[in-house]
Amino acid sequence: MALTMERISAPELYDRLKSKHRPVLINALSKEAFQAKRIPGSINLTEDNLECAEQILPDKDQDIVVYCANADCDASPNLANKLTDMGYKNVWDFEKGLAGWREAGYNLKGSEVN
Repeated sequence: MALTMERISAPELYDRLKSKHRPVLINALSKEAFQAKRIPGSINLTEDNLECAEQILPDKDQDIVVYCANADCDASPNLANKLTDMGYKNVWDFEKGLAGWREAGYNLKGSEVN
């Protein structure tokens, strides 16, 4: 049975990133895509380097938000489900990803950001 993934909107994510209970923000895209465009303050973790997760994210109760390129991209829901399978309890998918962040009027960082 598939898990129902918790989702978060761009304004909700923006507010949470500015709060004192800031979630860990994970870009689930390749290293090259992460370098090109990312939400400020995010880290890069993919299914290919998932073995690093427990070193990077030692607290399985912390809030984690995973994102990728856009709503059609499956990298973030796949990674979010794998983190949940590993025992992380508070994992959200920012389903609209980079496209939704930009569409909501928020800035991106990276080598390909104008």
